[in-house]
Amino acid sequence: MTSDPRPHQLIDPETDPRATYVLEPDDVRALLGRIATSPGARSTTTHAPFTGGPLAAVPLSTPDDVARAARRARAAQRPWARTPVRERAAILLRFHDIVLAHQSDVIDLIQLESGKARTGAFEEVVDIALVARHYGRRAAGYLAPRRVAGLLPLLTGATVLRHPVGVVGVIAPSNFPLTLAIGDVLPALVAGNAVVLKPDTQTVLTALWGVEQLEAVGLPADLLQVVVGDGREIGQAVVDNVDHVLFTGSTETGRAVAARAGQRLIGASLELGGKNPMYVTEDVDLEVAAEGAVRGCFSSSGQLCLSIERLYVREEIAEEFLAVFLRRVRELTLGGALDYTADVGSLTSAAQLAIVEEHVEDAVAHGARVLAGGTARPDLGPLFFAPTVLDGVPPEAVASREETFGPVVCVYRVASDDEAVAAMNDTEFGLNASVWTRSSARGRSIAARVEAGTVNVNEGYATAWGSVAAPQGGRKASGLGARHGAEGMAQVTRTQTVAVQRGAHGVPLVPGAGGFGLGRLYEMPAPTWTRLFTRLLRVLKAVGRA
Repeated sequence: MTSDPRPHQLIDPETDPRATYVLEPDDVRALLGRIATSPGARSTTTHAPFTGGPLAAVPLSTPDDVARAARRARAAQRPWARTPVRERAAILLRFHDIVLAHQSDVIDLIQLESGKARTGAFEEVVDIALVARHYGRRAAGYLAPRRVAGLLPLLTGATVLRHPVGVVGVIAPSNFPLTLAIGDVLPALVAGNAVVLKPDTQTVLTALWGVEQLEAVGLPADLLQVVVGDGREIGQAVVDNVDHVLFTGSTETGRAVAARAGQRLIGASLELGGKNPMYVTEDVDLEVAAEGAVRGCFSSSGQLCLSIERLYVREEIAEEFLAVFLRRVRELTLGGALDYTADVGSLTSAAQLAIVEEHVEDAVAHGARVLAGGTARPDLGPLFFAPTVLDGVPPEAVASREETFGPVVCVYRVASDDEAVAAMNDTEFGLNASVWTRSSARGRSIAARVEAGTVNVNEGYATAWGSVAAPQGGRKASGLGARHGAEGMAQVTRTQTVAVQRGAHGVPLVPGAGGFGLGRLYEMPAPTWTRLFTRLLRVLKAVGRA
């Protein structure tokens, strides 16, 4: 988070000459008024990564504010859960339309708060439209009662129901302020839950814009509460007051969230860190693969959970591929304009810039070569860093193992598919991966061997992420659970099995026989009914009963 280190000495964004506006001050105040705070709340100032100028004086919530927000949300959730699914889903479909209609406003906000280039900000609009449409169309099916086989054929019926968990907590980071905040809110709401949302303070205006649009298309008041503040204090308060938590962030913090949720015996869905690999086979079209690698490595300035940070290239084409790849990297345009003239924006915070610089300097100190970039670009703005390609990064360098979360990729050469797969899997993480080959069959075969929650063939990340009917989540230290698809709905609902014994009041087992239910069965002498039941089990297996 980029904020004034002295909250009691605030720079006033309305008078500071460096202030950058995407909305009028009155509009900003209206958005900030949606934050659950108390009178006299402390504030902090957020700054635009492009310029360092102030954006907004953001009021901060307290743990007591979080508890009150959760109570308001819980009260609003009860009638919401009784609202027909089709009415809840209709709100998502209207939200889809309003986001597309007013995309320019939110794209500006995303850029100003996160520092990413406009194409990266547009990706968030696309994502929200996809998720809203998917759950708007499919929620009723995901939530519909499901009949399953009962204990006794014909005599027992079982139905699985899905109920909302109650209040869902969403804790979102700054790198994708619309996607990772509102995108997780949508399935929770349409499932019948209320939500307490804690966006990153740096990107709170984007999240609040999403909340405002949801209420504009009919979301009931109080159902979606927003709290803001220190991740440790306010994030913990969210976990302490909800019935399920959806968290996106670092693996270290994710473990703490999971432990806290475990103490309360509530569910936790976690998307955590990654050290995502890409493998370029020897049969690729060099230009196509190089273009895809550039996007996979440097979209959103590398501040993308699914971003590629390890690039494995078949040794027989390595020099040719790198020549094309490096040319494309050097052609990238950096900038902070609110238009489509820049390919790459800036980092979001000074803290993240420091990590990127540390990783590059450490790699070079351990013998790595800088093939492109490698330096900050203060001539463009305080948080810009040139897209960087490192070669010969040894295992002991921090950049070879830890997530950099910036515009840096390490290049390696491999001699075979087997060597590539082994190298791709040689990490504690397992979030995303990419395989490039002319053969779809070969790509699928390699992908199935990679230990990652999603693997894209001939794309860096967008194909899997945008396939919102399929689950997206991590393996190993990259998380628990999954967003999107049926799995994304399942994690914010609880199942209930209702089983009915039809023979309890005398349904004949065979024509002419007396009533036969479980009660009648258990009235028989134990040697008799156990023998009958054993025979029945054998018959059920013989006829293929599952």
